[in-house]
Amino acid sequence: MKRVLRKVRKIVARSVRLRRIMLKVRPDKRTSLAKHYLRGQGIEIGALHLPLVLPRDARATYVDKVSVSELRKQYPELRKYPFVRVDVIDCGESLSRFSSESQDFVVASHFLEHCKNPILTLETFFRVLKLGGTLYLAVPDKRFTFDVDRPITLLEHILGDYAKGNAGSQWEHYLEWARFVEKTPNETIEKRVEALISSDYSIHFHVWTYFEILELMLHLRRELKFDFEIEEFVLAGNECIFILKKTGYKAGWDSMRDEHD
Repeated sequence: MKRVLRKVRKIVARSVRLRRIMLKVRPDKRTSLAKHYLRGQGIEIGALHLPLVLPRDARATYVDKVSVSELRKQYPELRKYPFVRVDVIDCGESLSRFSSESQDFVVASHFLEHCKNPILTLETFFRVLKLGGTLYLAVPDKRFTFDVDRPITLLEHILGDYAKGNAGSQWEHYLEWARFVEKTPNETIEKRVEALISSDYSIHFHVWTYFEILELMLHLRRELKFDFEIEEFVLAGNECIFILKKTGYKAGWDSMRDEHD
């Protein structure tokens, strides 16, 4: 078990290094996007040690699933980095402590891939945004991360998780993680998957290239009738960045998933 934990920590540390390299390559673009689009009061989810640099007229409430002390235990490989404060402890996928139409912006950087139900999470983001509010969404391209060997998550799979729930697909995702990321031997892989599930270990449940993320966004607008405009779509290092503006309000934001069951 200790050997497996060391291996996982090395994998996460490698991802952190890649993200730091990416930031060195395009920090001006990240900063300029935030400066141009983010105003007022918003939230950033799961910022850890790399919060988005905000302009002076934007203020963020930092949200995470546990306190900073608990995050330190979960991410020992980040011990030399300062973490941002956690203002609100809440699930970033449901944001149950935030009222509808209460935020000017939402920042979710390298978070969506950790979500078990990405469309439902995006629905939550738009629920808490005010009309005209901005979603800053950064998603890693699997080809430049430790997910490089994993198969791409197809749109049909994401839609299935949205319509039916994700309980039936969890085993598949953890199996992929154990096989392609941790390189767990076949003879112990089932035991490893069971351990990951029992601990509710946070992995990249879904993996994409920039093309599949763009396909998902277009499907949300065209087929599921999410009311937003794509203000910017930028490829930067190992990630793609979307700036999405909420352009309409539906009484069905909270019940939209039920309409597509």
